[in-house]
Amino acid sequence: MKRNRKVKILATLGPASSDEAMIEKLHLAGADLFRINMSHASHDLMRTLIQRIRSVESRNGRPIGILADLQGPKLRVGKFAEGKVELVPGQTFTLDNNDAPGDNTRVFLPHPEILEAVKPGHRLLIDDGKLHLRAEKSDGKSIVTTVISGTRISDRKGISLPDTLLGVGVLTG
Repeated sequence: MKRNRKVKILATLGPASSDEAMIEKLHLAGADLFRINMSHASHDLMRTLIQRIRSVESRNGRPIGILADLQGPKLRVGKFAEGKVELVPGQTFTLDNNDAPGDNTRVFLPHPEILEAVKPGHRLLIDDGKLHLRAEKSDGKSIVTTVISGTRISDRKGISLPDTLLGVGVLTG
């Protein structure tokens, strides 16, 4: 049975909404499309979710769309000797190509494309912007920054580069 409306309802599947009974409840309540977040789903889980969705679809006779939301590139800093460090606004902090554990002066950045692309004045936002750094110098092997705001950084936190263009593809495996 096709619905005659212009709006489609999208439901994201997660731990509380991924069993078949809940998928059916959501579908009967109006969900037309289910999103599978591939940042948090293995291929095996994706296959299971698709099977559940198709089972609900066949029982109810109404088509269900599936959206596989692919993750973008995962840009992260390396690890610290102590797991985390405290920084002070105004201090110098370096991101470099040395894979030794980091400390409160430096950390490994396993992305040569970032080391090559960042220029003085560019912002580097770590851990969803909780730590804000400004690039002072960059030589392709390291980026010397000044801590603008935030005081903590820990292992494998994500890095965003709002001022920097990277030659990185959007699909990751």
